[in-house]
Amino acid sequence: MGLRFLLSGVCLTIDIFRRICYSFGIRRKLRKINCMTGRYTMRGIPSLITDIRKKVFTEVARMAYEGGDYTKAEDLPYIIVPGDKALHRESIFLERAIAGERVRLAMGLSIRSIQSRTLMTEGMDQAAIAESYYEPPLINIIPYACHACPTKQYKVTQFCQNCLAASCQKVCPKGAISFVNGKSQIDPDKCIKCGKCAKACPYNAIIYMERPCAAACGMDAIVSDDSGKAVINQDKCVACGQCLVSCPFGAIVDKGQIFQVVRSIMEKNKVVAIVAPAFIGQFGKDSTPEKFTAAMKLLGFDRVVEVAVGADMCTIEEAEDFLMRVPAEQDFMATSCCPAWHAMVEKLFPAQFENVSMTLTPMVFTARLVKKQDPDCKVVFVGPCAAKKLEAIRSNIRSDVDFVLTFEELQGMFEARGVDFASIPEGESMREGTAAGRGFAVSGGVAGAVADVIHKTDPNLEVKTARAEGLRECRKMMTLARAGKYNGYLLEGMACPGGCVAGAGTLLPVELAATVVGRYQNEADQVSPLNSPYRSAGRELD
Repeated sequence: MGLRFLLSGVCLTIDIFRRICYSFGIRRKLRKINCMTGRYTMRGIPSLITDIRKKVFTEVARMAYEGGDYTKAEDLPYIIVPGDKALHRESIFLERAIAGERVRLAMGLSIRSIQSRTLMTEGMDQAAIAESYYEPPLINIIPYACHACPTKQYKVTQFCQNCLAASCQKVCPKGAISFVNGKSQIDPDKCIKCGKCAKACPYNAIIYMERPCAAACGMDAIVSDDSGKAVINQDKCVACGQCLVSCPFGAIVDKGQIFQVVRSIMEKNKVVAIVAPAFIGQFGKDSTPEKFTAAMKLLGFDRVVEVAVGADMCTIEEAEDFLMRVPAEQDFMATSCCPAWHAMVEKLFPAQFENVSMTLTPMVFTARLVKKQDPDCKVVFVGPCAAKKLEAIRSNIRSDVDFVLTFEELQGMFEARGVDFASIPEGESMREGTAAGRGFAVSGGVAGAVADVIHKTDPNLEVKTARAEGLRECRKMMTLARAGKYNGYLLEGMACPGGCVAGAGTLLPVELAATVVGRYQNEADQVSPLNSPYRSAGRELD
């Protein structure tokens, strides 16, 4: 209750600040504030959307734990949406139809065509096995859950005062604004969306409306179909998942492997969880690292390894990579650990793609280390990132990482098994990762760690760094790099504003998650990757 009150106060403060910015015409700064804070307002705040997602993940996990009879999936929409009255849509039948597609997606299946009559369990016999992988596309829009939100447009609100100055009308370069019944009205056919009217209005009565998912997509991958519903251009999509967390109607869903992970555990496979450092605090105030490892054992995992170990290896390798290649072989070097950033560069800046470090990501380094220690085990990456799901099915990585779960999906497994962090005893601690490796979870952590190692290796070398968070800002940074503005630099790109702590599968408000990670860094036994026991292991695993 206290956290919810605090968050509501934060949102109110942001809203007041936003209005002040409008009054002073600070549009560019405001747009950045909207991007960096407004996109967070849905994260970490309980809602009907988060409740439904949790129910879906919980019921799919429970079905897997209770014998794996996937035919029971037909009953899950009735469990997820009980009763006989709709809660938020025009009919309970629509709510259950959407829940059914959510169940299918949670099991890694594709959305069914609305034009064909098929069972909800269609194709589950192939998906409901431990060896099943995702079938692209990973990020999907359930068409009949989409609200067909307004696309980019300026609208006059009820706050129009019919003022004598008529500033909005005077500044419009296309004569798109007229007065109708004493109020300003914008002709959409004439409007060029320049925004001059909104800047000129002294009452902030003209607002800019944009589809939230499209506004959050740094790849401009979301368009509209003939009925105004959102559609993802999969050729542009890099699966960052920011559209997913920005949709206020919960119409965008990613595919999952919860069922497959649980079945692998129930089939007595030795399943090892490698966990991203952003896990800290995600499952409540009682979920200390020691309690977390105990909880994972209750789910059936054999052991837990922190991916900060792989981040340390990645840091060492990228530092050596930079010293060898910049400027001798290339003008600048970009970090490699964010798969959505990596894919963005490949799609939009192919000529500069060779400037991205070829170092393995922390996930892959850790997975290979675990498989080297135990070749017969199954590895599950647990983290905040949707894009890691696509990274894991690349042909050169599939043998390293068997499954990927987000924190949201793991929470469903905890719910299915009735895990109570407050009452379980502590398990093993995780002490092998350094503070720098744990810092990979937050924007700036990767470049900072690499630059620090370079400085310790060559104290006389000044390493210039630049970073961008959010794919729109990443695109700007790469445009400048292509123009030669970042020669000699180490560039860090993060697809999610705030870094990995803002990934699509997180449970905490982003700023709170970053704070908790900072505390977790301070608890590390070692600060620098140069002091990691795995300092030289990366070369053997690469």
